[in-house]
Amino acid sequence: MLYKEYDEKTLHRLQQIELEILRDFDELCTENGLSYFGCGGTAIGAVRHHGMIPWDDDIDVGLLRKDYEKFLRIARQKKWRRKYKVVNAATMENYPLMTTRWCRKGTKFKEDALKNIDGDLGIFLDIYCFDNIPDNEVLMKIHGWRSWFWGKMLILYWLDEPVLYFGGILGKAVTGTCKVVHKGMRVLHVSPRWLYRHAKRVSGCYNGQETKRANYLHDPRPFISIVEKKDIFPVQRMEFSGQEICEPADVDAYLSRRFGDYMTMPPEDKRHNHPPYELDLGDGEVHND
Repeated sequence: MLYKEYDEKTLHRLQQIELEILRDFDELCTENGLSYFGCGGTAIGAVRHHGMIPWDDDIDVGLLRKDYEKFLRIARQKKWRRKYKVVNAATMENYPLMTTRWCRKGTKFKEDALKNIDGDLGIFLDIYCFDNIPDNEVLMKIHGWRSWFWGKMLILYWLDEPVLYFGGILGKAVTGTCKVVHKGMRVLHVSPRWLYRHAKRVSGCYNGQETKRANYLHDPRPFISIVEKKDIFPVQRMEFSGQEICEPADVDAYLSRRFGDYMTMPPEDKRHNHPPYELDLGDGEVHND
């Protein structure tokens, strides 16, 4: 989706809430020895802006599978449950993604893409699980496409028109195919729980091995988030909007591989965010698109 403008006051308030969530997440991880790193636009923001990208409306962090699962266990503790809710396909059956959202209770943030999904979706920190991938290139490609496929099947179970990043004849053809697959899974009574567990199992099948790389396998394309572990660990502390957070050890290598020339500001029509269909900043004022 292309950049959709918030009014300046609303975007600032939203960003401040997200920074508070990030501060609590960093505290949780620091207290419990979890190694996370800012990824995607959050890593760009740390380097280019020393904080959030000015138009951005979410924060992304990554963990390897072991620390990711440990976070999910710790987040259930009473200290954190009072303020936050863990949302993923294990805790909310109709959540269609392979990510986890750490949502602030008492708020709402539902973007256009998920407007037809019933559920309590608050302002959130987006948490990505990076699984080991094989060092062998052929095996890596097979593993990546298998994992990606099952993650997309979970999306198609819940959404008959998922967000596409292309249009034209190809876009229409893909949208038509998605509708057929969505209807077919419903007719055949495919279990979304099974889809989620199977996608997770396939994605993690190399986690028992020592590998040089890891990947979040459920992006729009399966190989855009591959990381070299030597570029990520041990993580470093960097300034981020008045606080310090963890970023990759060689953040330039990570960002250059992921984005190319990440220091050049993109034109306005390439500035992405998540247009809210419904937004409640916790003050009881609901904003509908």
